[in-house]
Amino acid sequence: MNSSHLTQRVLTPVVTPFDANGAPSASRLARHCRSMIDHDVGLALFGTNSEANSLSVAEKRHLLDTLIADGLPPARMMPGTGACALPDAIELTRHAVEAGCAGVLMLPPFYYKNVCDEGLFRSFATVIDAVADARLRVFLYHIPAVAQVGISLGLIERLLNAYPSVIAGIKDSSGDWANTSAIIDAFGKSGFDVMAGSETFLLQTLRAGGAGCITATANVNARNIAQLARTWQTPEADDQQQRLNALRGIFTRFPVIPAMKAAIAWQSGDENWSRVRPPLVELTRQQRNALEADLTAIDFRIENAGSFAEPA
Repeated sequence: MNSSHLTQRVLTPVVTPFDANGAPSASRLARHCRSMIDHDVGLALFGTNSEANSLSVAEKRHLLDTLIADGLPPARMMPGTGACALPDAIELTRHAVEAGCAGVLMLPPFYYKNVCDEGLFRSFATVIDAVADARLRVFLYHIPAVAQVGISLGLIERLLNAYPSVIAGIKDSSGDWANTSAIIDAFGKSGFDVMAGSETFLLQTLRAGGAGCITATANVNARNIAQLARTWQTPEADDQQQRLNALRGIFTRFPVIPAMKAAIAWQSGDENWSRVRPPLVELTRQQRNALEADLTAIDFRIENAGSFAEPA
């Protein structure tokens, strides 16, 4: 990955644990992040599956500072810093750069719908110009099903022309391989890092010349996803991809964020891991039983899940 200097092909939007009072649990998060690093999975902190848009600017800053103070390497971090309010995006982006993070993952401002590329260009440009730091590397975040505001090829081209040393890549969570492939074809050869938004596209992305994936289910399947990223050119790669797809298929039968947290709570023995922040709600007991049965049927275990628990 030429532009960003990230050392891993797989990152995960790390789920945010909450304590009994509903506050983010930095100690649980640190243990979970350390496990991701141990499996060579980078940390896309404050992504969609981190419930980032339910966290305040102050909470994000505190969590980032706490993780770094706990010894986690900022060079393996790509915090989400996009926000509807430009001052919030500027503050979070500047803080991430000053902390030494390898890059930032930036949503477009998403409250107003049907905005034009000119408005989106001005938004990204305002943040980049305000931060005004040569270390800044921006990964655009395209997730149209959720944000309802997308990032077009024309916008990518304009941003690359205006900020060639800053615009480092994109996470394409469109779920549309044709779109991911088009971005790789248009910009991948110039060092623009195209990251698929799910491991189901990991092998296709790597074979097409993309950089890897940023995927939610690396929270629970880090070792196996990272293994495919390392061995994608071997004869076993297609079988590995199919196994990854099967596991992801189990989680996507449920609301994914509560399902991943429920699985961590079950296998770590720490029930606080099941907590989500409103407006999300936890899985019902019936849903949890079904999830646990599905995972038991394939003998699936989360690597190092016991280490995620808060010590008694």
